[in-house]
Parts: sequence; C-alpha cells; structure tokens
Amino acid sequence: MNGFFTKQETQSASRPDGKVYSCASCGMYRFVLSPRMKPYGSYKQRIMVVGEAPGEDEDRRGKPWQGKAGRALQNAYRKHGIDLFQDCISINAVLCRPIDEKGNNRTPTNQEIASCRPQLLKAISIYKPNLILLHGGTAVTSLIGHRWKHDMGGIMKWRGWTIPDREFNAWLCPTFHPSFIERQQAFEEVETIWHQDLARALALVDTPLPVYPQEEECVMIGARALPVLELLERELEAAIAKGRRPWLSFDLETTGLKPYNTEVHRIACISFCISEDRAFSVPPPESKQELALFRKLMTDERVGKVAANMKFEDTWLKVLYGIDVHPWAWDTMLAGHVLDNRPGICGLKFQSYVNFGLMGYEDEVSPYLRSSDSNTPNRIMSCMLDPVLRRKVMTYNGIDSLMTYRLALKQQGALS
Repeated sequence: MNGFFTKQETQSASRPDGKVYSCASCGMYRFVLSPRMKPYGSYKQRIMVVGEAPGEDEDRRGKPWQGKAGRALQNAYRKHGIDLFQDCISINAVLCRPIDEKGNNRTPTNQEIASCRPQLLKAISIYKPNLILLHGGTAVTSLIGHRWKHDMGGIMKWRGWTIPDREFNAWLCPTFHPSFIERQQAFEEVETIWHQDLARALALVDTPLPVYPQEEECVMIGARALPVLELLERELEAAIAKGRRPWLSFDLETTGLKPYNTEVHRIACISFCISEDRAFSVPPPESKQELALFRKLMTDERVGKVAANMKFEDTWLKVLYGIDVHPWAWDTMLAGHVLDNRPGICGLKFQSYVNFGLMGYEDEVSPYLRSSDSNTPNRIMSCMLDPVLRRKVMTYNGIDSLMTYRLALKQQGALS
C-alpha cells in the first residue's frame, strides 16, 4: 500500500539507513582535548566554511583552521577579499579530531561523518548561510552523501560547481581542501584551479538563489496522446510563424535499455517540453491519427529535437515506430562532455542538481526501472497498472524532459 508521505520526506538525516548515528555510537569525543568543536568566526558575510575534521593544532586550541592548512586557507581567502575568521563561520564535517592508534591524524570514517551530520545540519539551520564552501570530499559527503543516491565519487567530481541547493537555500560550492593543495605544490595548475573555484564561489556571496516553479506542478499528465500532440503542433506552428526555430525536448520511459526484442519491450510513456515551465507526459501513441501526428512532429525539419543521450530515444523510435528522428538540435549529454570532460558528470540527474538544485525526483521510481541486464524487461509496466504509481512514473517522465529543456538552454548559452 502506498502511504501519504515519500521516503525522502520521512527519512531521518541522522539515520538514513535505519541505523542510529550519534556522538554515543561514535565515541571519539572521549579521546580528544576539544570534543564537539563549536563553529567559529564572526560571520559578517553569511559564508559558512566546512572542512574535514580538526587536526592536532585545532584540537589543542579548540578552534577550526589553526594549523598549516588553516593558514593556507586564510591566505587564499584574503586574496579574494574575504577574511576567513571575520567574514565566515567555520565548522568541520566531523567535530572531534580523528586519531589513529599511534595518536596521529587520520581520515574520518563514514560512520563518523554520519554521526556528526546532525550537528552540521543544525548549524546550517541556525546560521542560514547564503554560501557554503565545502573543502574536501569529507565535507561534500557530509552535506550531500545521505541525499545523493547515485555514485558519490570524490572531490574531483564535485569541485568547481556552484550548486543552488534547495534544501539548504544556499549555494553549495565544493573545492579542494587546503591540505591537498599543500601536498600538490609540484603541480602549480592545482592551486590555479583552486583559486578559480574560490573566485567563482565567493562571487556569489550576495547573489540570491534562482527560483524555479515546482517541477511536479509543471507536468501535465494526459490520458491519451492525441490532445497533447495537437496542442504541441499548434504551439510549435505559432512559434514558427513568429520567425523562431523552436526546440522540442522529449523523453521515453521504457521497459529496458535495448528495444530490439519487440515481443517483450514497450514504451510506457512519452513526455514533451517546449518551454521552461511546462511539460506533458502521455501514453505512447496508438491510433492511426496519433501515430501520424507523432511522426510528423518527430520529423518536422522546422523543429529542433532535444534529448539527454539522444541515441537512446533515436534507437527506440526507429525500432518500434520506424521513425527516423530529425533534425536533432541538441544532446545535453554530449554538450556536457564538451563543457566539462570529467567522468560521471554528464547524466541528467547530476546536471539537474548542480545546475538547478533539483535532487531526488527519481528516487521513488528508479527501483522499477532497474533490470538484471540490458535485454531483460524492468518492472515499469506494473507501475502503469497502479493509478498512484502510474502518476509518479509519468510525473518523473515529464520532469526529465523539462530538465532536459532547461539544461539545453543553459548549455547553449554557455557555449555561444
């Protein structure tokens, strides 16, 4: 039975997997000089700086950023017109100094990060920063790891993004930890990248977050394809009459990755988007009138087609409908590679979060989209038989094409 609330709405930040994480379960506070280190700084500019964990100097003095790495960070911020201790409030992802069996500093464990996470979230709720700089992978994991359901990766995946995070209502700006910069002195380009990241982040200190309409409310779900296809045709014709060359973003939800076994594979629903605030999700076209109009839209030379990984949509429509989609105007995955060639960052879910702050809209649906291999059908068609799950799948489908459209416009601006 489906409940009134989603897992994301009811899940505890301190025990996301059902386990209890707290100071008591961690126990590090018993072995340090400065347990549960408090945030430090005058906080004149609403900037929160999150590090990894206290070191020996910090533990002895009871304040963050007191050692060699702290001095490097102070100097770096000063170059960008920011005083680390006057303009910012500093806190660590882990509040007690992690010590190995020899009494030396060590990297915090995932359990230690999870145990301290509630304290970091509490600090954000109290101080309400406009800008949060995350120095190092531990800081990123602390603020994002319990929400991000995909491959987390390391700091190289996240550094440099300026994320308009909606949950914290703040810019999240991950970058390297100053101790990493100290270890990379032989590579001047690493410090150059670090300063570029800092400049990009600190420039946002007085910039409000962009406001977007609730994506779920932007998706219109149709019981049949024909009315939506006719509406799209009218609006696209109106745009063309004004001298524009409109774009049509679309997305398919299917029973698998490969459509070649047509006896078992089907399209569950199709979504379309031609503006930044409205998308449509409908069942696949079936009648002769629907199929004819669908083919016309997909092959209209005046309308540029947009997708996230267009080879997927192109292959499915060619195999199941015999439609050779053209002209293709934009592929957000290919454009993502052009803009930034790091691995693991070009998928729509990652790009939706780092560009628009939208995370987790796929969480409830994704279990039904998985299958044992690319040829085995998933469970999406069972969702289409349940009214509640059907609406969730189609809403997810509509948000996919909505985010694809928004992302394509942003990428086009970046590349023009």
